[in-house]
Amino acid sequence: MKKNRIDIVTMGCSKNLVDSEILMKQFEANGYHCVHDAEHPQGEIAVINTCGFIESAKEESINTILEFVQAKKEGRLNKLFVMGCLSQRYKDELEAEIPQVDKFYGKFNYKQLLTDLGKAEAASCDGRRHLTTPRHYAYLKISEGCDRHCAYCAIPLMTGRHVSRPMNDIVNEVEELVSIGVKEFQVIAQELTYYGMDIDGHLHIAELIRRISDVQGVKWIRLHYAYPNQFPYELLDVIRERDNVCKYLDIALQHISDSMLTRMRRHVSKEETLRLIRDIRRQVPGIHLRTTLMVGFPGETDEDFEELMDFVRWARFERMGAFAYSEEEGTYSATHYPDDVSPQVKEDRLNRLMALQQKISAEVEAEKVGCTLQVIIDRKEGDFYVGRTEFCSPEVDPEVLISAGEKRLKIGDFYAVKMRAADEFDLYGEVVT
Repeated sequence: MKKNRIDIVTMGCSKNLVDSEILMKQFEANGYHCVHDAEHPQGEIAVINTCGFIESAKEESINTILEFVQAKKEGRLNKLFVMGCLSQRYKDELEAEIPQVDKFYGKFNYKQLLTDLGKAEAASCDGRRHLTTPRHYAYLKISEGCDRHCAYCAIPLMTGRHVSRPMNDIVNEVEELVSIGVKEFQVIAQELTYYGMDIDGHLHIAELIRRISDVQGVKWIRLHYAYPNQFPYELLDVIRERDNVCKYLDIALQHISDSMLTRMRRHVSKEETLRLIRDIRRQVPGIHLRTTLMVGFPGETDEDFEELMDFVRWARFERMGAFAYSEEEGTYSATHYPDDVSPQVKEDRLNRLMALQQKISAEVEAEKVGCTLQVIIDRKEGDFYVGRTEFCSPEVDPEVLISAGEKRLKIGDFYAVKMRAADEFDLYGEVVT
């Protein structure tokens, strides 16, 4: 056990990661040494930032808590604290079931932990973070919460209504991060395209991205978690016109059949979705779309699923993730629909959908062979440097592998790379300049 060391463990999404990074900066201002996602607890204090999105994420968070409880029982840990979405939603139940945790915090009161440890929040660190990502990129959270209330989603129950950060605060944070070497920003929110609506009733995401792109030193901006309903088309102008805004958009669609979209309370139709995709591809040539789809939602028929498969064949998403419906207590679907699609059917549909996407992904990447693209180098791994094009977000998208024997490359720098080969998940290239 290392005195004055705090182990921070982050579960779930990049929005949680930002919260962990803010807390780490505060701890360090108070004299602690923080280690993020260590393989084994070694500090005298541990903080687990939990996820409560779907059943598998909740199970993973609880198993991690129990692992650290065992370390505490064995004397390898003095204090254990839990924060984040899971404890925001299930605080009372967790306190009763896992009393070995010293204290549970929610999604928004986690800085109270400093006071409980006899420390003070450092005003000089307000809004600043200890980056856990490679120093050349960072996640940039522009809002909290969501006003959409899709039938299956428990996130509004945990995070509350949509609250946009002030635009000047976001731009100031970008300037601060650029000053310490960040070149690439993954702009994240539960619902990115809703930015500003709670401030004055208007969507301001296009204005915000313009202002971020104006900051000297910002090389790449990538946009995550747009919503198809009331999509702000002026954002497409920004993506097309600004060289440092990546031709990439993450827009969760969930399904395509009108019956499923209605039952899911998505407030968008199949025809509107098809029109939006056509418009995006026409207005931003070469854009790469990432989406998330769901199978096995209550009432999904074989016909609904085949319609979804046909949609994926038509849309040819460059990036796609999918998951099986998980009933979450307190949501509209849990209280209004029986979970009537069997686990086996859900699994079969998920496997078929992802097999189709794997084929499409392989074809999309193969089309890049022979092209020369800008690549940012993330790390060196074995015999390769590993990087990404503007079409690839960290950790979830294909990477570019470059032989480390060719020449020495600098982590965080950009290189022109000619793509020589491709497989289902990655590209292989060589630096040409």
